[in-house]
Amino acid sequence: MQHISNSRASLNPEEIDLFVLTHIGLVYVEQRHWKEVEVLEVVIMEKRKQVLGDDHPDILMSRANLASTYRNQGHWKKAEALEVMVMVKRKQVLGDDHPDTLTSMENLASIYWKQGCWKKSEALEVVVMKKRKQVLGDDHPDTLMSMANLASTYREQGHWKEAEALKVVVIVKRKQVLGDDHPDTLTSMANLASTYRNIGCWKEAEALEVVVMEKRKYVLRDDHPDTFTSMANLACTFWKQGCWKEAEALEVVVMKKRKQVLGDDHPDTLLSMENLAFTYREQGYWKKAEALEVVMILKKKQVLGDAHPDTLTSMENLASMYRNQGCWKEAEALELIVMEKSKQILVPDDSGSPEKAGRDYQWSISK
Repeated sequence: MQHISNSRASLNPEEIDLFVLTHIGLVYVEQRHWKEVEVLEVVIMEKRKQVLGDDHPDILMSRANLASTYRNQGHWKKAEALEVMVMVKRKQVLGDDHPDTLTSMENLASIYWKQGCWKKSEALEVVVMKKRKQVLGDDHPDTLMSMANLASTYREQGHWKEAEALKVVVIVKRKQVLGDDHPDTLTSMANLASTYRNIGCWKEAEALEVVVMEKRKYVLRDDHPDTFTSMANLACTFWKQGCWKEAEALEVVVMKKRKQVLGDDHPDTLLSMENLAFTYREQGYWKKAEALEVVMILKKKQVLGDAHPDTLTSMENLASMYRNQGCWKEAEALELIVMEKSKQILVPDDSGSPEKAGRDYQWSISK
């Protein structure tokens, strides 16, 4: 696999067997080399079309995977267009209630969610949740995932009570079906903690996050990415309460561990650096914050590209730091670049926000 990764510049996808291409693509997905993934998926889709035709389920899976790759690069409109096509075709070929059709609807809801189109996302998620209850039952893991996603959408619209009610149900059912220590149960607890955090119930959020962190350390071990996320979320709760030293201590650990386990250039490592930079900024440590932000911008440009939303967010954050230090020319220069790049792509507003508990979405990836 490492040989494949190191040799990608010499690969000609057109000359490679479809089965091999698919597995190379999975390696690239794990490494988040989205441009290479995109090139491979287009070739895979075209090769499958020649053999299977436009409406075959495997072709629709290829389109869904390409939509996911667009989404990971922040190309929301491209992702949306493909996902709409996949959803419509799956309804025609497989029927409204087929699991793959519901997955398409859920993926499209996720794309709307990422663009802040909460009502569109909510409308799809309500349908998916109801259909999964009818087809799979109230306690099926996919049904619970749908409920968790709808709860996240309620949360983003500030419907805290509706979000909390759904999340509590999901936690109870996941404990019954999967057990207290199952990763999905712990994700539900983390998401409920996020809701508590958003409504200012810091102690409730903190208590849940400590439990999740300790359980993930026990079940998944200290060096698992989900354990890092739990630590980052607990740091976020400290951050929201102005407990800068407690937040800083956790964030330094998370950043170091992610560098060791995931590598310096991994998006999660960069997110850790971003969170630590925010904490330095809040304490007035401008130079420490600036140094981290400069490194992040360079790495994000290399890994994600100049116009990726995360790259632009880091540039905006650095411009803000320059402004706070009275470096007006440097701030203005960055802000002009961000403004021009933002015209090319819709940028979600995650600036100034430490790491959040995530969504439950499972993107369809061909095996």
